Amino acid sequence: MSTPDDALERVHARITAACDRAGRDPASVRLLAVSKTRDTDAIRGLLKQGQRAFGENYVQELVDKHDALEAPPEPAGIEWHFIGPLQSNKTRAVAERAAWVHTLEREKIARRLHDQRPDAHGPLEVCIQVNVSAEPQKAGVTPEALPALADAITALPRLRLRGLMTLPAAQTDPESQRVPFARLRELRDDLCRRGHELDTLSMGMSGDLEAAILEGATLVRIGTDLFGPRPA
Repeated sequence: MSTPDDALERVHARITAACDRAGRDPASVRLLAVSKTRDTDAIRGLLKQGQRAFGENYVQELVDKHDALEAPPEPAGIEWHFIGPLQSNKTRAVAERAAWVHTLEREKIARRLHDQRPDAHGPLEVCIQVNVSAEPQKAGVTPEALPALADAITALPRLRLRGLMTLPAAQTDPESQRVPFARLRELRDDLCRRGHELDTLSMGMSGDLEAAILEGATLVRIGTDLFGPRPA
């Protein structure tokens, strides 16, 4: 029977193999364990193996898990990432608990996170979500609107713009999977030429992490291959 230890080892092996193929150092790719809908026991299982970065899609889940696992006297020391859609009336909970937000797509949300970020926490690390596949049902800023939003976020001192994130249309062909990831990398490089200092490409999940790493991913978001299929 497969165990959580096996699952984490397999994911790290996939990352290492993809980095070898790309001629990259495996240390250049961080693993984010996507723990949405998973309970705190599942998170503790990966914590025992050394995993520290966890991603949540829903604000209430972030609040509940953060407050349960970070309570004294033994806080878990998790680096919490918010990776879901964020409404303006829920920004305070994220600003107060998360270390990262991957899904910025509106200046209004960025300003609210900035204004509500506690000074003691230091700047909130953020990525802009880009809809590189131009899917009408998907969140994310258009590539054309990206430079203006990046400029607006950079002007907010309690936020630190680290890079870009995308959730492209699902593809099964490995070469087709690479196309949107290559586009995100090009957009990141263009912003760097404009003077932004960006080091993060948040892209790649259980089904396409190899394609993402080949195109420069620095952070892959893995849920199913770590925790198994989500309960219905």
